Amino acid sequence: MAATADANALGRYLRVRRALARPGAAGVPGQGNRRVPGLRREEVAFLAGVSSDYYVRLEQGRDRHPSDQVLLAIARALQLDEDATGYLLELAKPPISRSKRTRAPEKVSDRIRSLITSWPLTPAYVHGKYMDILAANALATALCPFITPGRNAILDAFTEPEMRELRPDWDAMTARAVPHLRSIAGADTDDPRLVELVGELSLRSERFRTLWARQDVKHKTTGTSLFNHPQAGPLELNYEMLLIPGSGMQSLVTYHAEPGSDSEERLRLLDSITTSAPAPPQRASPHTPATER
Repeated sequence: MAATADANALGRYLRVRRALARPGAAGVPGQGNRRVPGLRREEVAFLAGVSSDYYVRLEQGRDRHPSDQVLLAIARALQLDEDATGYLLELAKPPISRSKRTRAPEKVSDRIRSLITSWPLTPAYVHGKYMDILAANALATALCPFITPGRNAILDAFTEPEMRELRPDWDAMTARAVPHLRSIAGADTDDPRLVELVGELSLRSERFRTLWARQDVKHKTTGTSLFNHPQAGPLELNYEMLLIPGSGMQSLVTYHAEPGSDSEERLRLLDSITTSAPAPPQRASPHTPATER
């Protein structure tokens, strides 16, 4: 089921981020008497150096293309970081017409496939703009059976019950996934595939609806992930997420253990299990069109 595109994405984003802004951090006095969360419209306007009437027009969608200078001032008032500021600037650009354009299937280059296959103790995979798994080495699939070409990483994260058992850091992992999706999908909020994916996730997951409504944007490229593997046991792995240049927002994701750690030994155990077992059958994602399976 598809969700309805937001006709006033810029105004909606401003309203949500204003409600999440911290008055104390902005130096706004009288915090104890506030009846609403975040900042008031007139406070944002004052902090940004614009008129209250103009800021109201922005939120209401009566002015959708302000200057970058104004947007940067508003971003500072709303305490937005670099990723969120970039997203705000993108929202104010004229929308791209999609009426006559079809989406070509995403493909991973042979060089990238060869690269991740050559890493014996590094689980690695590639996902596309909408977090579809496009390629994965055998150790990545062994680490998590949902890291398989044809699956969708964010759909599985929120809708597959096994993910909660496999990922003891499920809360933190899902909290990262939603801002990451928004960061790589960009500000084209009426993109048909994005609308469809967000619609399905919103119907199937209350947690996703809550996180998506925050409109957080963050491309977190490094951190720690926890796994509770049924055969190898608990693993604490560092992840790196790198955008592949010229690939249309494809990301290369790798996991590695600290040298000499228990997790490294468990990765070796998992690799030995993987190399001695037959390859699992590939499962198509329920979100992948039949023509692309």
